[in-house]
Amino acid sequence: MDMQLDPAGDDLPLMANTSHILVKHYVLDLDVDFESQVIEGTIVLFLEDGDRFKKQNRSVEEACQSESNKGCKLGMPEPCHVPVTNAMTFSSEMEYNDCAICSKGEKDTSDKDGNHDNQEHAAGISSSKRCCDTGNHGSEEFLLVLDCCDLSVLKVEEVDVAAVPGMEKFTRSPELTVVSEELRNQIVRELVTLPANRWREQLDYYARCSQAAGCGELLFDTDTWSLQIRKTGAQTATDFPHAIRIWYKTKPEGRSVTWTSDQSGRPCVYTVGSPVNNRALFPCQEPPVAMSTWQATVRAAASFVVLMSGENSAKPTQLWEGCSSWYYYVTMPMPASTFTIAVGCWTEVKMEPCSSGDSATETPFSPPEADFRHVGVCSHMEYPCRFQNASATTQQIIPHRVFAPVCLTGACQETLLQLIPPCLSAAHSVLGTHPFSRLDVLIVPANFPSLGMARPNKDKTGHTSDSGASVIKHGLNPEKSFMQVHYLKGYFLLRFLAERLGDETYFSFLRKFVHAFHGQLILSQDFLQMLLENIPEEKRLELSVENIYQDWLESSGIPKLLPDQLVLLLEHLLEQKTLSHRTLQSLQRTYHLQDQDAEVRHRWCELIVKHKFTKAYESVERFLQEDQAMGVYLYGELMVSEDARQQQLARRCFERTREQMDRSSAQVVADMLF
Repeated sequence: MDMQLDPAGDDLPLMANTSHILVKHYVLDLDVDFESQVIEGTIVLFLEDGDRFKKQNRSVEEACQSESNKGCKLGMPEPCHVPVTNAMTFSSEMEYNDCAICSKGEKDTSDKDGNHDNQEHAAGISSSKRCCDTGNHGSEEFLLVLDCCDLSVLKVEEVDVAAVPGMEKFTRSPELTVVSEELRNQIVRELVTLPANRWREQLDYYARCSQAAGCGELLFDTDTWSLQIRKTGAQTATDFPHAIRIWYKTKPEGRSVTWTSDQSGRPCVYTVGSPVNNRALFPCQEPPVAMSTWQATVRAAASFVVLMSGENSAKPTQLWEGCSSWYYYVTMPMPASTFTIAVGCWTEVKMEPCSSGDSATETPFSPPEADFRHVGVCSHMEYPCRFQNASATTQQIIPHRVFAPVCLTGACQETLLQLIPPCLSAAHSVLGTHPFSRLDVLIVPANFPSLGMARPNKDKTGHTSDSGASVIKHGLNPEKSFMQVHYLKGYFLLRFLAERLGDETYFSFLRKFVHAFHGQLILSQDFLQMLLENIPEEKRLELSVENIYQDWLESSGIPKLLPDQLVLLLEHLLEQKTLSHRTLQSLQRTYHLQDQDAEVRHRWCELIVKHKFTKAYESVERFLQEDQAMGVYLYGELMVSEDARQQQLARRCFERTREQMDRSSAQVVADMLF
């Protein structure tokens, strides 16, 4: 890609050469150390090269564009019939289940309780021509380019998958009897393409392979935004090793994780929905087209709980005194940016025993028979999909766990536990089958930034090279996440469409859309095109993809619409030039504004600041401390007012919270205050 990046600029580069080679599966084996604020260990990548995935992706795109209103069978040798359920366990023959774990470096992937649940390159994408071409060009070697920053990469090696007992079943060519690069790569090709109904066996072999010995170190270089790996003599992606192990550690200042304290003052760490996504947590392929699965073993002190975005309800396994291991996995291919981890002294909040025996909120309701006639062949790449399982489609309330800091367990028991079942049931009634078999809910620290991840789109991404590398324009500008309202606009657009079309028509379409496109990457135009194709002519009311784009995606701000009643009232009051303190006091008393949700309290705080309602400054202080991501705008209002007391309040709150704030938020606020 003929393009140089300014290291001081605010464009986020996507360096991975996904057009040439794709990561199909990650195996992570990590230790979390709160003393040094470092996560370290290994990650094994299983790769696929060549035209196989290109042809599959093209066929999926072409077929699903023409058949968006019905299921289509694409890239699947057979329908996926095996759902992920809580009853399945790993093979009892797995060698690593039986070995005694006695050192920090060894990993534990067992499920003993039977729970399925358990050197510098120049900065710039064109730093090497080799990362943009996989062809054979004489002495040039193929580069595997991964998105990576804020990591210390210690060693990279090829994994000898051919040495794993039982892997001979994946060698289809009788002539490949001598262990060679070609044999090892063939084994990986067969492993990553196993059918969905062999997912447990596949995870088993991924785990075995990840523990295999190395068979040669690989050359690597790092720059600001990438890790570049090559093997002497490997001139194409086909020749490049398809299973590699990377030894690395994170840095305390890494932008993908936040080391902080929970509401009880205990240490914790979590992944941040930051501009750099997960590239400062592990080397990966960031472009969303790089859909992959993963499994992870994470060790931490026994007093900590490890939660991840896995499909299983993991439980801790004690390795030695004071240390526990947690194992999670995902069988649905997803972008690397969806990988999440949170480690802290969380407490699992459980429903108190009910003396009356009434457990209505935990029992799924009987679904309308007509709602579940869509079970058939899916359109996504093959994985063990719950949409293929009749019992999963009727499961309104999936198993769920709630974790919280100790000081909030009482509130969770009284309120949150009661709300989750009806929320899950409502989601099911509108959208249909839950895509995952379980759910973990975590009460995150107050400084958790809630404005989403850096994801490219067709308007904000720069030119894409032949290798797949591109740029997210302004992706690193910390102010952009607070200035842009695309997430809010998406929500309000959906509200607008529901109002225009009517709930019955709109929700019926949503359910059909989710069934047609689950497990796939989609664009806004896919959604809008299918919507307009599936509603009666008389209900379109002059709606078109073009005018929706113009009003909602290509214009700044949010079009006028009717939001929730209380928010609307406060919005109107914010337009008034003057309001008496008596009026504000009456509003607060009548609507209990200080006890409402964050959206309402934000507008209430704006009114307090605008009209210098000093009696309610305590509400502003509380908001700035408890809702830090949303409070950034409020800091600006306090400073713009040029009122000494308000500016003092802003600085006082910032001094209290700046060490716990997410880095981008703290930078923006500091620029406002000083």
